[in-house]
Amino acid sequence: MAHQGFYGPIEDNIWIKASKIKLLICDVDGVFSDGLVYMSNTGDELKTFHTRDGYGIRSLLTSGISVAIITGRKSKIVEERMSALGISHIYQGIDDKLVPYQALLSLHNVTPEEVAYIGDDMVDLPVMKQVGLSVCVADGHPYVKQNVDFITHIIGGHGALRELTDLLLLSQNKFETAHGMSI
Repeated sequence: MAHQGFYGPIEDNIWIKASKIKLLICDVDGVFSDGLVYMSNTGDELKTFHTRDGYGIRSLLTSGISVAIITGRKSKIVEERMSALGISHIYQGIDDKLVPYQALLSLHNVTPEEVAYIGDDMVDLPVMKQVGLSVCVADGHPYVKQNVDFITHIIGGHGALRELTDLLLLSQNKFETAHGMSI
């Protein structure tokens, strides 16, 4: 049996896994952004972020679901955007994502089953194999897509993260409250 999400049917096992999540860990490039890195002649780096993803993150945080970032690149833009969204655990320039993942388990007092991770490429797989709900964006690497629990319908940087935040909130009966709706 499948549950009906906003983006399509959600299999029971995914719904159950999503209902247990207390911490969402996100990659940045290819998830929050479209994966493209724009560089100016002066060396300035530009990224685009979708406001729907930001709203989804804020909705999780106000609903008691923690959010953290682990990314391989280091960027002032990422620090500013994530801080503006209310994310306090931001790990940048990370080669081995398992190290901050282990720290986050302890910091948030959660078990691996209570953690979701969303990514798009090979560097994300070691953590994805450890968590309760592993998610890849629709335009992620094909090998990664073969090795995760759930693939979003939307591509990275264009609302894929919002798709996941909606799933987490719906599965935990927090969607309407998170968005200020009457039940």
